[in-house]
Amino acid sequence: MIEALAARYYYLGTFLLLGVGAYMMIGNRNLVKKVIGMNLFQTGIFLFFIASAYVEGANPPVLTAEAPHVSPLPHVLILTAIVVGVALTAVALGLLVRIYDEYGTLDADVLWEVRHDE
Repeated sequence: MIEALAARYYYLGTFLLLGVGAYMMIGNRNLVKKVIGMNLFQTGIFLFFIASAYVEGANPPVLTAEAPHVSPLPHVLILTAIVVGVALTAVALGLLVRIYDEYGTLDADVLWEVRHDE
């Protein structure tokens, strides 16, 4: 069991990133920390897809190289997901700036109380 985990240490890193990201999104009241947790969770997903697409001894998908070839599809999907993740982070931080300007806090509990008092 230990040897299998040592050989695939990137899966351990993946689940560590997923766990820390999920904990930060659920356990923190600060909205900026929730956005950081979302980014960590996304990074864990990216690492999982790239690690699962790894083929031992495979060549790049070039016609002159001999088989086996690595599929470029997971890499292309992750590049697209990274772009979407950056855009999502930018929108989330922009909304947080607007929330802070309006309410003067980024604490989720305080915002909940302020919104229900209105």
